[in-house]
Amino acid sequence: MQITLLGTAAGGGFPQWNCACRNCAGLRAGTLRATPRTQSSIFVQADAGGPGLLVNASPDILTQIQRQPVLWPKSGQRPEALVAGLRDTPIAGVLLCDGQVDHTTGLLMLRERGRPLPLWCTDPVAEDLSQGFPLFGVLGHYCGVQRHAIPLDGRSFAIDRLDGLRIRALALDSKAAPYSPHRDAPVPGDNIGLLFTDTRSQRSAFYAPGLGQISPAVADAAGSAQLVMVDGTFWTDDEMPALGISRKTAREIGHLPQMDAADGTPGMLRWLGTLPAASTRLLLHINNTNPILDEDSPQRATLAAHGVTVGEDGMQFSL
Repeated sequence: MQITLLGTAAGGGFPQWNCACRNCAGLRAGTLRATPRTQSSIFVQADAGGPGLLVNASPDILTQIQRQPVLWPKSGQRPEALVAGLRDTPIAGVLLCDGQVDHTTGLLMLRERGRPLPLWCTDPVAEDLSQGFPLFGVLGHYCGVQRHAIPLDGRSFAIDRLDGLRIRALALDSKAAPYSPHRDAPVPGDNIGLLFTDTRSQRSAFYAPGLGQISPAVADAAGSAQLVMVDGTFWTDDEMPALGISRKTAREIGHLPQMDAADGTPGMLRWLGTLPAASTRLLLHINNTNPILDEDSPQRATLAAHGVTVGEDGMQFSL
C-alpha cells in the first residue's frame, strides 16, 4: 500500500487568499520559513504505480493532479481508458470522510470523466450532497455518480481494482457541514475516520482529518496502525477567538487542538504520545493560523520533541 499526501491544509489552504495573519503574511513576504499547502486530501494505492482511491476531493484537486505524477493519466497503458485510449485516470474512485466544502468541491473538477464516478460515502453525507449542497444533482448533468454506502458497523469493505486493500470506517465525534440538517444535532456518519489495511503486509494506516474527540474505537484503530494521520487544525482551543477571526473555539467547530485545554482536558499531542513509539504520527488538515506552520516556532520544536511530524503536500508512505 502506498499513501500520498495530496493536500495538508485545512479549508482555505495556506496561505489563505484573504488572510494577513502572521503565518500567511510572513509566507508571502518570505520572512517566515514555511511551506505552502493545498487543502486536505490523500491518495491511497494498493500497489505503487497502480490505480488508487482519492480520499476527499479538495477544491485544489486540479493543482494536486498537476503536481503529483501518481495522479497523471497514462493513455493506452490501462484497460480503464475512457475515450478511444486518450483519456484515463488512475483514480479508481473517491471516498468522502464528510460533506464539507473543502472535501467535496473537487468532485466538480472531475466531471469530464465520461462515465459515472464511483463514490463511497455514508448515508448522512449522501443526504447533504443531495439536498443541502446538491453536488450529486449537478454531476448528474455530466459524468454522474455511482454511489456506494459505507458501513458503520465495524465491517471492512473493499474498492474495485484495489486488490489487497481493506477499509474500515469509524464514526467520529465532530461536526457536519454548515448546510447539513445535522449541523447542531450530529448523527453517526456525519464525519468518519478510516483504517486502511494491506492484507498482504498486514500493515495499516489510520486517517482522520476532522477529529473532535478520542473515542475508544478511535484509540484502538490508531493504536493498531503503523501510520497515523490525524487532525492538526489548531494548536490551542482559543486560537481563532484570540485572533479575532471567530467566536468559536476549536472544539466547538469539531476539532481537537494539539494543546490541552485550560481545564486539563487532553489535547491531540498528549493522546499521540500514548500511541506505540514505532508508529509514524502525522498532523494534517492544518489551519493557516496554526503556529506549527512556522518551521522555526517553539510549537514546531515541541512536536518534534514528541515525535510528531507536520505533514506536507507530496509526502509518500509505503506500508
